[in-house]
Amino acid sequence: MDAAELRARLAAPERMGSRPVSPGDDASDPGKLVPAAVLVPLVLGADPGVLLTKRTAHLSSHAGQISFPGGRIDPEDADAEAAALREAEEEIGLDRAHVTLVGRLADHVTGTGYRITPVVGLLTPGAEIAALRLRPSAHEVAAVFDLKLSVLMDPAAPKLRQATFRGRTRSFWVWPHPEHDIWGATASILMNLAARLRGG
Repeated sequence: MDAAELRARLAAPERMGSRPVSPGDDASDPGKLVPAAVLVPLVLGADPGVLLTKRTAHLSSHAGQISFPGGRIDPEDADAEAAALREAEEEIGLDRAHVTLVGRLADHVTGTGYRITPVVGLLTPGAEIAALRLRPSAHEVAAVFDLKLSVLMDPAAPKLRQATFRGRTRSFWVWPHPEHDIWGATASILMNLAARLRGG
C-alpha cells in the first residue's frame, strides 16, 4: 500500500462508534468530557508502520502505557490538528514539516473523562524512524517504536481479552508486539485505523 492509496482510504474516515475498552473504564458524562487530540503517525519507509510511544513510569496518569503523541486541546490550539502536531513536537520532537495530515478517525471517549480526536498523518515518504531525528521528552516518553503495518492489516492480529477491575469484568483489545503491551484507548484507535485501511 503506497502513500496515494493510504491517502485515498483515510481522506474521508467514517465516524465509527467508539467506546471505552480499558479495564475499569466507565461511560463519562458527555457534557464534562475534556477535549484531547492525538497524532496517529504512519511511517512510510521500506517497512511501514504506526509510530507509538511508551510513557515514562513516573507520570501521574497512565504511567508506562503505550500511547500516541498527544494531549489536551489547549485554548490557543486552532483545532484538534493543531493540538496533535504541537503535542507531537513537545513529546517526541517530531517536526511538523515531516507530517502530511490526511484526516481523522472516530473520537474515542475514555472513562477518565476525555474525548480524544485521533488525527492521522503520513510521515515523509522513505523516512524511517531513525531518519526523523526524533528527540523524545525525557520526562514523558520512555521509548518510541512502531507497530508494523503488516500487523495492523492482519484481521487475526488483535485479541479480545478480559480482566476484572474493581469487581467488574471488562473486555478490551490487545495488539501483538514483541516488546510492548498495546491495549486501552490506543488499541481501540488502532482498531478503527485498521478498519479504515482494510476498507471495512
